[in-house]
Parts: sequence; C-alpha cells; structure tokens
Amino acid sequence: MSPNSLTLIGLLISIWAAVAFSKGDLLAGGLLILFSGFFDMIDGAVARAKDCMTAFGAVLDSVCDRYADAIIFVGIIYGIIAGNIIQTTLFSVPLWLWVVFAIMGSYLVSYVRSRAETAGATAMNIGIAERPERMMILVAGTLSGYLGESIVIIVILTHITMIQRLLHAKRSLA
Repeated sequence: MSPNSLTLIGLLISIWAAVAFSKGDLLAGGLLILFSGFFDMIDGAVARAKDCMTAFGAVLDSVCDRYADAIIFVGIIYGIIAGNIIQTTLFSVPLWLWVVFAIMGSYLVSYVRSRAETAGATAMNIGIAERPERMMILVAGTLSGYLGESIVIIVILTHITMIQRLLHAKRSLA
C-alpha cells in the first residue's frame, strides 16, 4: 500500500471514531482513535522505507490530521447534544464548549507552527501537546470515564503549546 493510502485509511478510521462518539460509544471511539493513530504513525515510516516521501504526501498527511482532529471532536459534541454522552459542566462551562476550545487549541498549535515556518522560523515542533499527546489524553479519558477532564486538559495543554511555539517563533525570527 502507498503511504497516501495509509493516511486516508487512518482518516476513515477517525471518521468511524467520530460516529462511535456521536452514538455515545466512548470505548469504541477511544479504541478507534488508537487504531487510526497506528495508520498515522506508519504512513510516514512506509514513505521513508519505500523512499517515496513527497511534498504532497506531507501536505495530505497534515490536512488529514487536522480533519481527523476536528471530526472526532465534532462527533463528541454531537454525542453531547444528542444526549448520548452525559452532559457535564466543568468550572461552570458546559462540556460541549470545552470541546470547542479543544478544537481551537488543536488548530492553533498546528497553525502557529505552519505560519512560523513559512516566515522562516526553524525547529517548530516544540511544545507539550502535539497531536499524538492530545490523542493519547483523549483516549485515556474515554477509556477511564474521565472524558470531560481529559478535554479540559487538552484545552489547557494546547493553549500552552501554542504560546510556547509563539515564543519560540519570536526568538527564532528575531
């Protein structure tokens, strides 16, 4: 299989995870995130092993990662609104709104890196909550019954990571 095919399979599994979350099946959603992560991990390894790394493959991988992040969180929001996931309030904020903040943070982590690298910053994959860490926190939360808490942790860590990257970009571009 080509690396791009593996990337697309990983995305399809993420969509499946979102459907599981929308139905309130946290166990299946969490396990499917792990399964999707396997494909996300091996697509690059296969590209390197086959010596067929391409600029388009890197772009496709990045776009599919962003889409997968969003669709998983949207599945969780739908599950909450549909009543399939227990609606909780953490720190007086409804869970669905925490998920929106998690989407924002996830996208800002990626955007700051992309924008800073375009401006000429180097070594921008820094920070405490890159995509694999965020997904593992989400999986841990779904499998342990602490979904809400894991989302709050993702919100906090993504915004810290975004600030870390901004500060690094400022130093790198000075």
